[in-house]
Amino acid sequence: MTTANVYQQRPTTGAKAESSLHHAGLQSLVGKGRKNAGVTVREKKLLGHLTIRGDGHNPAFAEGVHKALGLELPVALTVVAKGETSLQWMGPDEWLLIVPSGEEFAAEKKLREALGDLHISIVNVSGGQQILELSGPKVREVLMKSTSYDVHPNNFPVGKAVGTVFAKSQLVIRHTAEDTWELLIRRSFSDYWWLWLQDAAAEYGLSVQA
Repeated sequence: MTTANVYQQRPTTGAKAESSLHHAGLQSLVGKGRKNAGVTVREKKLLGHLTIRGDGHNPAFAEGVHKALGLELPVALTVVAKGETSLQWMGPDEWLLIVPSGEEFAAEKKLREALGDLHISIVNVSGGQQILELSGPKVREVLMKSTSYDVHPNNFPVGKAVGTVFAKSQLVIRHTAEDTWELLIRRSFSDYWWLWLQDAAAEYGLSVQA
């Protein structure tokens, strides 16, 4: 295991954790709005986000990641998942691991133990970003309004993930199921994207899921 100083960054003293959209009152909107809405949004809040860097061409690195996470190292522009844990390719030597809330510390320790003395970097970036999940039959239409990236099924199948411009800013779009997509967004832009989605999805109906 590396000699890096690994410590628990999530408060355990009763401090209240709040998502970047806690003030928007999404919980109060659950069950309201148009019936059979074309788009449903769910805030996947307070998950653990870890950036992992290493040599993807080194079999020892790929094997170590698989040993620690039970996930194969994804190739370019893809994301793999097991339950609520996902691993996404971000660049030639960079991946993003997302784990359930509170599990990021344990995940980092497992990775460091499995990767031993390999030249790696693992950084907890949980506080800087979050995920908005969009589901429903009209999500693709909302994406077509919002990004110039081609989201046609032939170009953007399930399992693909790309960083792109969306609503004049940058984020990551992940296609996780047939009618389900995730927007990996920066925390400081949460308000902007929430307002954008309300406007872009208005004609199809927008509902909020807890």
